[in-house]
Amino acid sequence: MMGDTAMVSIDGQGRALGAVIYQNFHPEYGTIELSAAAQSKRWLSRSVLKDMFDYPFNQLGCQAVILRCAENDTVMGRIAPAYGFTRYDIPRLRGRDQAETIYILPDDVWRARQKDSA
Repeated sequence: MMGDTAMVSIDGQGRALGAVIYQNFHPEYGTIELSAAAQSKRWLSRSVLKDMFDYPFNQLGCQAVILRCAENDTVMGRIAPAYGFTRYDIPRLRGRDQAETIYILPDDVWRARQKDSA
């Protein structure tokens, strides 16, 4: 497994608007996890999204990107499916009474969506 990698979106004054952390890259499986955080909703532009997924799919050759969050994360519940992720809830991964939601974006879904938006 390789070390973690980060991508930061910066505004015109050099302030960080948001960041993506890539971790748990498994070249043998072609998978990588990503986590994101933002100071501003403006950070997720089309060019940032292109770069965000270019890294795992085109540079690393991943076949799937994985995103994990709490099952009650309503923001990710709207955003992830809008970008083509499929949701899976796994009971008890966040404790006895809470599931963890795992979103998966396969490369073929991402590539098809890129063609549709071109």
